[in-house]
Amino acid sequence: MTVLVVAAHPDDETLGAGGTAARFAAEGREVAWLVLGEGVTSRGGDGPEVDASLRQLRAECAAAAKVLGVAEVRHGGLPDNRFDGVELLEVVRMVEQVVEEVRPELVITHHPGDVNVDHRLTHDAVLAATRPTAGHPVRTVMCFEVPSSTEWAFGTRVPFVPDVFVDVSEWIEAKERALGEYASELRDFPHPRSIEQVRALATHRGSTVGVAAAEAFQLVRTLR
Repeated sequence: MTVLVVAAHPDDETLGAGGTAARFAAEGREVAWLVLGEGVTSRGGDGPEVDASLRQLRAECAAAAKVLGVAEVRHGGLPDNRFDGVELLEVVRMVEQVVEEVRPELVITHHPGDVNVDHRLTHDAVLAATRPTAGHPVRTVMCFEVPSSTEWAFGTRVPFVPDVFVDVSEWIEAKERALGEYASELRDFPHPRSIEQVRALATHRGSTVGVAAAEAFQLVRTLR
């Protein structure tokens, strides 16, 4: 089975499904990432500074992918935190092209209730790009949670209600090492994007289903 993770920003893919990616890769499945946004320009800074930050973040993403065994990483370069200024059709076509080339059976992406607008529009684009027409390769679509975005919606949007859990007990350390490559994105405890809190969330999700560590997902649809 080929798996495509579609994320809005570099680090979202590892935060949301890094352990699952590592497990699937170890089991011999091909895992690819599509990161739609560049993840930097909303933070300000001048040209050379922004260029250096972009290079650093892409290098961190590549290093994280290598740790997890991800076969391929593609970047869309969309403007950070400004997906709402891009025609949705443009984003949909970007996803469609990668789906056509990668031919994934499973697509994992953002939850529609996240506080971040880029996350929500990524979800919308993925749903449009994976419409279940005859002969389409995608058989399953599900959503991940991103610490510091999904839970920060505080119930003002559709809540994240996980119903699929992947046991990542043997791969949580790989996820933590991959996140460690994102020096520019991690935060100190007790921020949700600290290593300690990522481990705590995996432990909590694991306890829900009787394992040491898990990643939780919400199923959109599946065809068996």
